Amino acid sequence: MLFLTEVLINEIRKFDPSVSVMDPADCLFRIFRDVRFSNDKRPYKTNFGCFIARGGRKSGNAGYYLHIEPGEGFVGGGIYMPEAENLKILREYIAENGEEFMSIVNNDGFKKIYPEMFDDKLKTSPKGYAADHEFIDILKYKSFAFTHSLKDEEIISEKFIHDILLYFKQLSTMNSYLNRALQKID
Repeated sequence: MLFLTEVLINEIRKFDPSVSVMDPADCLFRIFRDVRFSNDKRPYKTNFGCFIARGGRKSGNAGYYLHIEPGEGFVGGGIYMPEAENLKILREYIAENGEEFMSIVNNDGFKKIYPEMFDDKLKTSPKGYAADHEFIDILKYKSFAFTHSLKDEEIISEKFIHDILLYFKQLSTMNSYLNRALQKID
């Protein structure tokens, strides 16, 4: 998984210059489960995951996620469950620049791979936004993340890296938009 992550980092850097050279270990999620409050006491996860973003997986930046698990694999990215301050900044940016957001998600190539956003929405308008705001449906989201399911056959295919890089490349425009909102890219 470290080698795969290193390959992905180097390939993503070719189309997303915000991703810098980094230690692949800074992108991996640990394999140990937190079993303290769980009825399931198995000590290990049944999946591998990595999140490649400028500054690593804990940076708060938009990035690229790979999840490998039998029958449950997927690729995706964006920003999942940002901190309250960052969520507020993202909503403000989208409220002012919603046309660009909509043009990205409605792009045929993007929509084919990522047909909808991931996560729950608020039931009412977020604080400070009118219910009739032009982009209220987007502003209700708690995350700005997108996923694309992978079949097990795709994961073991010779074209695996090639294919997920195509999926990530489609996501790069959205990641750039989200990082620009957070002013985290140069």
